[in-house]
Amino acid sequence: MLGLTLKTLQVFVQDTYGPEKWLEIAALSSLDEPDIESMLSYDETTYFSILDAAHQVLDKPIEVFLEDLGTYLVSHPNSEALRRLLRYGGVDFIEFLHSLEDLPGRARLAVGDLFLPDLELTDHTQTEFQLKVSPGLPGFGHLMVGVLRAMADDYGALALLDYDGGFKNMGRIDISVVATAFTEGREFDLSASGGVA
Repeated sequence: MLGLTLKTLQVFVQDTYGPEKWLEIAALSSLDEPDIESMLSYDETTYFSILDAAHQVLDKPIEVFLEDLGTYLVSHPNSEALRRLLRYGGVDFIEFLHSLEDLPGRARLAVGDLFLPDLELTDHTQTEFQLKVSPGLPGFGHLMVGVLRAMADDYGALALLDYDGGFKNMGRIDISVVATAFTEGREFDLSASGGVA
């Protein structure tokens, strides 16, 4: 497993819960060093050890931890580059949903060794969708729920999400877009010089 994935867990915990909590999680995970090296490869068992330790230290279900991570990846100032990349998916939340199938490919263009599970969006109506998350990175479906919630807020949309699926297997996220312009949403400027919104 690419160290970048594990490093994301580390930074999320440090930014959200503090460095001390990460040190507790790292110790409980039996990491050789508490700092993850982004460019190294790690055994997949390290990923599960970190998630299990986070569950114990933070007293939070792993699924909720991963959803919170998805929200963090869009809403935290340290993740502005990822937010910008996602916002290029469309001018509103529904256009963004239709761009999700391209996300794994765009991720590989940015980081060649990063393989995200395939995503498949099905339109049931103009406001009802289902996103299928292929097996791959365990827990990715839960992370995507957090990403989708945060992106709906970012666009100012009101969306209801319901996740159905396992931790390692195919997952399905039912998406009901109640309103595309429920609130003003966060400011977004196409130019990088626009600053952090």
